[in-house]
Amino acid sequence: MSHQASSSNLETPVEPLRNPKLAEVIASHIEHMILEGVLRPGERLASERDLAARLEVSRPPLREALERLVHRGLLRTTPSGTHVAHFLTPLTSPLASLLQGNPQVVDDYFEYRGLVEGPTARLAALRATEVDRQAIRACLDRLEVAHGVEDPSQETDLDADLHMLLYEATHNLVVLQVMRAFSELLRSDVFYSRHKLYLSPGTRETLLAQHMAIGEAVIAGEADKAEAQATTHIRFTAEALQRLREEEIRIGQSLRRVGRTEMLG
Repeated sequence: MSHQASSSNLETPVEPLRNPKLAEVIASHIEHMILEGVLRPGERLASERDLAARLEVSRPPLREALERLVHRGLLRTTPSGTHVAHFLTPLTSPLASLLQGNPQVVDDYFEYRGLVEGPTARLAALRATEVDRQAIRACLDRLEVAHGVEDPSQETDLDADLHMLLYEATHNLVVLQVMRAFSELLRSDVFYSRHKLYLSPGTRETLLAQHMAIGEAVIAGEADKAEAQATTHIRFTAEALQRLREEEIRIGQSLRRVGRTEMLG
């Protein structure tokens, strides 16, 4: 009887063994890559099949892991695939509404950047890996090429890219994510118009020279020089923007004087 029961049990279909924690392990791995800035907001992940092959896992736990990250707000699914979510948007959108148009914000922003940019460049110079240095070098090369184009739009974007690479090179996750939030606001011209700044006479050339100096110091591991160059850069940008604002005020006053007759009877 016992033999017959044993044979019967062996013939019963058995579901494949699964590690119930595997999906969470995969989700944690991808989540950590997002936190470290390896996977960046807006980037599209590889297809589910390719991603499973690269992570050396089967597709069911991978699919479950991706669903968990979508639920956590770190990924989003679209007809074109799975993307890293712009997970800072719920923070930055209302913040942008509060900050935009407030005249004190620009001064406070540059005061904040003055406090953190120098030490951040120092950390980058001390901690940058060879991979970090190669990425910074490539960005500097693209900056030089973009500088030769009349429209400064590409150069302003690369300006922001370079600073993000420096933040990544600090290998400080708090610095990276906080400054990423500020970078998104900066790209949206919440603080000031970067395009106008780059069109101000002489400013574009100086900004390129300063970016090159900061990047070269970080690549060379020269911490003191990197900190000094970054501090000088922020001070110059703040002063250039102040001059630009003052000039706009004067132009506005002049135009109002020219058109004053429209207000007279």
